[in-house]
Amino acid sequence: MGEPYGKPGNRTRGRRVGELAIEYCGEWYEPQEPAVFSIGREGDLAIDDNPYLHRKFLSIAKDSGIWWLTNIGSRISATIADSGGGMQAWLAPGARLPVVFEQTRVIFSAGSTTYEFDVHLTTPTFRQDPLNAAEGGETTIGPVLFTESQKAVMVALAEPLLRRDGTGYSALPTSAEAAQRLGWSQTRFNRKLDNVCEKLDRVGVAGLRGAEGKPASNRRARLVEHAVTSQLVTSADLALLDRPADPPAGTAPAGETEHRQPAGAAPPGTRTMTTGTTRNT
Repeated sequence: MGEPYGKPGNRTRGRRVGELAIEYCGEWYEPQEPAVFSIGREGDLAIDDNPYLHRKFLSIAKDSGIWWLTNIGSRISATIADSGGGMQAWLAPGARLPVVFEQTRVIFSAGSTTYEFDVHLTTPTFRQDPLNAAEGGETTIGPVLFTESQKAVMVALAEPLLRRDGTGYSALPTSAEAAQRLGWSQTRFNRKLDNVCEKLDRVGVAGLRGAEGKPASNRRARLVEHAVTSQLVTSADLALLDRPADPPAGTAPAGETEHRQPAGAAPPGTRTMTTGTTRNT
């Protein structure tokens, strides 16, 4: 069984002695071979007494010389990403992924709460190159172009995570709370949220659309997981929350238009950031 080491709040990595360590809420855990390290409401890493969270949700163990992260739950999925935002995968129930980066971020939601922890590896298999920060203007993520107001939707929903430094947990705002935070009407917020989810769904981001093309029941949480881990939004984007409130009826905010051009046809002057989103089944 893994044991926490270091004092709560102590983020000094010099205390690490093993090949793999997990950081959550300022505490460090070090899984030991050949045991299986469990994460959930109970287990070696007891995340939170949240009834929406599985008793045992994730596990980490070494197999054939490789550390594997496995989703042993039945309902909840997790978003896995390298710290640079260049790789992202959706870990569905029953799926597993190798831990290959020096720092891997794991984000998942249970009910209205989103949790986040980091897995650190002293012998990474892959090198990660950080993405360059956007220099302003409209942003293209792969073939997807977002207007400033669409990006503001993601920032408003992800605000608790963007303002928090380090791993831990955050309560996500409801759509009504996010709309109020932006000074928008509920109708306008929902319309923009639909636009964002539809655009990401078209390029293969899982979990944003339900059966028969209807919105997924937990799409807000899934959108936040994707936006944060792929660095669609960062703390630098929090300034978007200070945008002016709703314009008069029938008008659009200055400089804002909905872009409907085909995928990949970004207008001149836009900046392109590519994410490596994959699905795991």
